[in-house]
Amino acid sequence: MKLLADKAIDDLFGGISPPPAMNVGGSDPVKGLGKFIGFGIQMFLLVAGMFLLLYLLWGAFDWIASGGEKEKISKAQSKITNAVIGMVLIFVVLTVFNLLAGNMLGIIDPNSAGGGFGIKLPTLGQ
Repeated sequence: MKLLADKAIDDLFGGISPPPAMNVGGSDPVKGLGKFIGFGIQMFLLVAGMFLLLYLLWGAFDWIASGGEKEKISKAQSKITNAVIGMVLIFVVLTVFNLLAGNMLGIIDPNSAGGGFGIKLPTLGQ
């Protein structure tokens, strides 16, 4: 039971609650950390995809601007090949991660709000 003075202070100044931006996982900090890790994975994939697209376009531009010179064409082909290999590599890593973390280990949370990855971190106790 709250004392009368405690109630008056709460009425005057309000209660204490975490800021909305920090309240990612509700009142459970483990869920918040899992969502943060999932967000990090999504951002890595987004940035990697953007760099791959830019590198692919750079190789295409170099090919167009080569003017028929064999050395410049081979460098442009190398850039395009490396971009395609990187794209396949990221796709394979994402697929293996989903297979291992989702199906085998069960740490991907299918009920994560907002879609994407929600990581269920192991906890001690209950």
